[in-house]
Amino acid sequence: MLRKKPAFFLSCLILMAALMVIPANIAQAMRVSPMVVEMKNSGSGAVARIEVQNLNSADLPFETLITRIDFDDEGNVIETPVTDDDFLVFPAQGVLEADKRQVVRVQWVGPPIETSRGYYLSVNQIPVELGPRESSATGAQVQVVYHMKVLITVAPPKAAPEVSVVSAIPTMVELPKAEDGTEQASVPGVEVRVKNTGNRHAMMAGVVWTIEGKDLQGERLVVQLSLEDLNRYVGVGYLAALNGDRSFKLPTGKAFGSGPIKVKFSQ
Repeated sequence: MLRKKPAFFLSCLILMAALMVIPANIAQAMRVSPMVVEMKNSGSGAVARIEVQNLNSADLPFETLITRIDFDDEGNVIETPVTDDDFLVFPAQGVLEADKRQVVRVQWVGPPIETSRGYYLSVNQIPVELGPRESSATGAQVQVVYHMKVLITVAPPKAAPEVSVVSAIPTMVELPKAEDGTEQASVPGVEVRVKNTGNRHAMMAGVVWTIEGKDLQGERLVVQLSLEDLNRYVGVGYLAALNGDRSFKLPTGKAFGSGPIKVKFSQ
């Protein structure tokens, strides 16, 4: 079964079983690290270790699920559950006591591959039944369940990305909400469409972007986006192998005119 989800990488999805009364002392109950893992399809690089930590004062039951990720024409992520023929995960589920840690071992056991692939490892907190004392006071049961996703890539030896810029056009970019949750105004930016024809994925937030063109008055305008900027606006910028095609909207602070815009990538 295919499931479409917005293209937000490395996000913690907080789902509420009931949205009625939320205790003020609810805090993040689980931490997962690292959030991005690049693996090989053979040798020692075919094994990864991911740590799950229980930050709660109660036991944390969890389970894991691996899905293959692809993209549709609109840039949305399509997730497809995979079988045990590709990965061996141990433990696939467990119960963590308060303030304890568990290392989850992920091993690629699939066949040799010619091009890199992308996956999500979801670490899902399992809901538990609330007791009478937890629900009788208000008559409403409230439970916060955490789902955290790790981006996993698996690549063959000597694979390499081949990234090219398809287009770059001026646009207005909506900034993420402020820390207090308030909306921020849109700012001038550029929408850059890139394509990867290589047999290895690319992490577009791992390079410096230099955007060059002319401003609204026809004067030369050069904007360089740092790794910190890119991580804030595009996450890791995962670009799939073999014709992976994505568009990124990046704020530049100054508006570009209608002339040609060049985009260069550097380390």
